Amino acid sequence: MAALTSLSFSAITHCPERKKLTFSSTPFLATSSDFFGLRTHFSNHHVGVRASNSTSNMVVQCLSSVTDAPTVSETKLNFLKAYKRPIPSIYNTVLQELIVQQHLMRYKRSYRYDPVFALGFVTVYDKLMEGYPSDEDRDAIFQAYIKALNEDPQEYRIDARKLEEWARVQNPSSLLEFSSKEGEVEGILKEIAERAAGKGEFSYNRFFAVGLFRLLELANATDPTILDKLCAALNINKRSVDRDLDVYRNLLSKLVQAKELLKEYVDREKKKRDERAEPQKANEAITTCLGEQLPGL
Repeated sequence: MAALTSLSFSAITHCPERKKLTFSSTPFLATSSDFFGLRTHFSNHHVGVRASNSTSNMVVQCLSSVTDAPTVSETKLNFLKAYKRPIPSIYNTVLQELIVQQHLMRYKRSYRYDPVFALGFVTVYDKLMEGYPSDEDRDAIFQAYIKALNEDPQEYRIDARKLEEWARVQNPSSLLEFSSKEGEVEGILKEIAERAAGKGEFSYNRFFAVGLFRLLELANATDPTILDKLCAALNINKRSVDRDLDVYRNLLSKLVQAKELLKEYVDREKKKRDERAEPQKANEAITTCLGEQLPGL
């Protein structure tokens, strides 16, 4: 993990070895599920059990963590209603996994939006959607996605940009000294540290880990011990951060490979179409030429 913390995002997306991948959605579904922990790590219901008067029966009570919270299906439907155009499967498969995981986080009782989480999500989204055919569509998908979760996409972008601008003017030492300084971002980090220490509601998630890593990258904090110290200052479990960043790196690597193979496939098919069109164009040119030279025939 020490090596991971000294790498930039561009470095961790580089794949020195090309592995054979298929264009089936299954590999990406499995990979993103590993990263996002959909099946084992999240639940938006707490289950309580109490005994009834009869010892042979148990009454199971499902207590929703948020009153009147929408279902996962409703959130996904809201996204599809807001963005009706088809999305290539290489992007859509992971987006669907993302929105399920984020729905479960969004409606947990302990959930509270914070800018580091927003920075992490924006970083993941932008990396996922790199190379998307249309910048306009990429932004429209982002808007539809966040609004489907009943949150503000503009707030995500503004907060992510604010933290990025702050981190760019920091160095490894000043990054760790936020608790003794005054400022908007310093105040945000102090509040997170207090909540994570148990003085308020805080729910760690994997987007938060990516947000921390992005801060380190922009501050040129290549020493692996800086992440240890930052986690300690924020009262965050370092082992969880290490694990989540490692899996995130693997996800990005596989996405890069898949996008490269998809591009090769598209280029190859285009070349085949062009080659098939050449004889037809030649025949049309010959026919036109003969028609001009022999107008009476």
